[in-house]
Amino acid sequence: MVSFELSDEQREIRDWVHSFAEKEIRPVAAQYDESEEFPWPVVKKAAEVGLYGVDFLQQTYADSTGIMPALVAEELTWGCAGIALAIQGTGLPIAAIFSQGTPEQIATWIPACFGTVEKPALGAFAVTEPEAGSDVSSMKTRAVHKNGSWVLNGQKIFITNGGIADVHVVVAAVEPELGTRGQASFVVPPGTKGLRQGKKERKMGIRASHTAEVLLEDCTIPLENVLGGVEKLEAKLARAREGTHSRSSVALKTFELSRPIVGAQALGIARAAFEFALHYAKERKQFGRTLIENEAIAFMLADMATEIEATRALIWRALWEGRSGGEFKKAEGSMVRDFPVEKWHRDAKIYTLFEGTSEIQRLVISRALARD
Repeated sequence: MVSFELSDEQREIRDWVHSFAEKEIRPVAAQYDESEEFPWPVVKKAAEVGLYGVDFLQQTYADSTGIMPALVAEELTWGCAGIALAIQGTGLPIAAIFSQGTPEQIATWIPACFGTVEKPALGAFAVTEPEAGSDVSSMKTRAVHKNGSWVLNGQKIFITNGGIADVHVVVAAVEPELGTRGQASFVVPPGTKGLRQGKKERKMGIRASHTAEVLLEDCTIPLENVLGGVEKLEAKLARAREGTHSRSSVALKTFELSRPIVGAQALGIARAAFEFALHYAKERKQFGRTLIENEAIAFMLADMATEIEATRALIWRALWEGRSGGEFKKAEGSMVRDFPVEKWHRDAKIYTLFEGTSEIQRLVISRALARD
């Protein structure tokens, strides 16, 4: 039986990240939520203190239990979901590169996604399309082998860091008739002609995170920029033509690494809202007593606390197994923008859609149950 009692190192890193969120993120959260601008000063500060970069990535993922990335994600999102995603959004293309790339590609492109302390960079993972959200097999973006290069054409939407990223990892169909088995991931380097930002989305929540359309128009990249290499892609396509089953799509391989972290991000929002609600219930008085002395409200708070603990345990177990292989609120107050609760409510909504809708997640879980 595994124990999830935190080690001294895990506690130290968690507390350090929490301190950063408290001192650097929370004081400016409302500002960036209102302006909907990308929080470059906070990202640069994260790079300066060592919270954004290859070294910290290696430190967190070297954790033998696998839960360190979740500790970091929860604390950052506790500070502000939008700013946390601005800091952690680069993790998605990095997951794609790590899960699909060759050792040479990993060594080249993961550092390029982060940039340097003096000049931090960003990465973007471009999958979603107007007609291909949950149904990735309907993808229209094409990658054609032409004159010793790959030529990409298509439209991606709702892309975190889309258009402003230095490195874009784009999922495209090489042989559309093969569905997801005919798709591959391609690295588009900084400054590549033919990739441009389209519409920037105005969102309900996570407003500090840049979300935009990415347009690919005869975007030409080197042949070696297909993740995994050309030989591996050709072998995969040959198996697909023969009808040999593939374990998962290139997009799903990435999401398998990132989904528990997305869960931890949602947990950070829940914890922030709960802590605010608990404090409010202890301070606010009605009819001569504090709100928490009202049994109905106390029970709701208890349910919130229980769900938060259960959620954290589920996330940690998912990460550990992956590594081992194995409403309380005053309604009127919560909608008023003077209270942070309405922001948490807006930020949280996206987590029923991120990396697969709630229905898709239920489908994934039910299929896993059916296999057991």
